[in-house]
Amino acid sequence: MSFPQRRMRRLRSSTALRKLLQETTLATSDFIMPLFLVQGHDIKEKINAMPGQYHYSLDKLEGVIHEIISLGIKAVLLFGSAQEKDELGSSAWDSQGITQRGIKKIKEIAPEIVVITDLCLCAYTEHGHCGVLKDHVIDNDASLESLCKVAISHAQAGADFVAPSDMMDGRVRAIRQVLDDSGYTATGIISYSTKFASGFYGPFREAADSAPQFGDRQSYQMQPANSREALLESLLDEQEGADMLMVKPALAYLDIVKEIRENTLLPLVCYNVSGEYSMIKAAVERGWIDEKKVVTESLLGMKRAGADLIITYYAMDVARWLREDA
Repeated sequence: MSFPQRRMRRLRSSTALRKLLQETTLATSDFIMPLFLVQGHDIKEKINAMPGQYHYSLDKLEGVIHEIISLGIKAVLLFGSAQEKDELGSSAWDSQGITQRGIKKIKEIAPEIVVITDLCLCAYTEHGHCGVLKDHVIDNDASLESLCKVAISHAQAGADFVAPSDMMDGRVRAIRQVLDDSGYTATGIISYSTKFASGFYGPFREAADSAPQFGDRQSYQMQPANSREALLESLLDEQEGADMLMVKPALAYLDIVKEIRENTLLPLVCYNVSGEYSMIKAAVERGWIDEKKVVTESLLGMKRAGADLIITYYAMDVARWLREDA
């Protein structure tokens, strides 16, 4: 039908019409809120590179967990910090480690909340890499053994899902096998299945004290130029037993989110990472952009591309905005 019979603006002429015809929506149940846990007492410490985000000691968790629940957010993603680091990252599987105790604490506060744990060695190793090193090179298969130990320790503490972020080959199958063999058949795996060697991780590495001490992570994380390889990474993790797949980062890789969505029936997560968050915060502080509009637009883009769930540091803010707009 040609102009003037087809006038698209008719369907945008009022707020009510625009709401009625909105194709993609955001809900608080779409979001997973990341939390950074640290050793100590009475700590709620600002993260300089991520305005509005904090390091929490365990005794400070109750307030933030109750607030998260009151906003309608159903899940948290935990990142622990190491009190002691070594070459193997052995404190990562300490049953009394910060993440393990954090899982138990959160489940005591709110048994209903879904607790997901980041499963990696980078924050626990002296060298800051995500696996076990031999002659300055990541030993993939030796790293799997360590990752399996971490997975078991998180499952024992009560994690609902473990989320391996290391990008070692075969880690999903290895973790699934050891969880099943140990009786943790109900513990799920949300795999960082397509994780790129991105420049958007800088603020997080300050927050988690996880920057590599030499070299980079390009031998195990994906190069940003490759889309077919990105799809293959996720499909392999699906075959190995992942319960959910993930694309990280989100905004620069929405084409990858869409492609994976079209090739899997598994739930798909994307990670709105620290660099994306901090860039918006920096522009907001300078008065250059409208925070609510830009954040909402960004998250809608992730949902529109095919993400079922979004890990975002903006989860609590957006939940408040949604409540105000209801």
